[in-house]
Amino acid sequence: MPPPPAARAKVLRAFAELLVESGERSATLEAVADRAGVSKGGLLYHFPSKDALVDGLLDHLGELTAADVETMRAAPEGPADYLLRTSTVIDGDFGVVYLAASRLAQGAYPRARDVLDDAQTAWTATVRQELGDPVLARAVSLMGEGLYALASFGTTSLRDRDIDDLLVLVREVAATRSAGEGSPA
Repeated sequence: MPPPPAARAKVLRAFAELLVESGERSATLEAVADRAGVSKGGLLYHFPSKDALVDGLLDHLGELTAADVETMRAAPEGPADYLLRTSTVIDGDFGVVYLAASRLAQGAYPRARDVLDDAQTAWTATVRQELGDPVLARAVSLMGEGLYALASFGTTSLRDRDIDDLLVLVREVAATRSAGEGSPA
């Protein structure tokens, strides 16, 4: 898929940053245009209303999620490892857009909740393909959300070793649950 036009991409990024930094009320069309370095007319060319801007951001998150799932599937250490390790990255495009959608979901935008749910469903399904266990896959997905929440709050207590330990636990549980499937009840 071709990248969006530069002005459109700048507007979406500016909108996401404003949502994250100061909330939905301060992310006015004027503020977004100013942050993006485009005229208000230029913004309105791509997004004729704030609702259209919200829809554009949520569509962008859907595209980023689809790309992320493909990267998960190709990750050398597997989807669970990829999901947990990348859940602490909040400063890239995906992290900013995801956090912005989370802010919208807390307000009057039910579609934002749907798009976030779709992301969770896609990640969980991808981890399930690796682990084969729906409950464990959901647990890994929820661990990722917890790691993301801690990272977005700016915690400094997360270490690579913590994620290594979580992954060891996930592998042990997967092996135990898998071995239990073949034994008589």
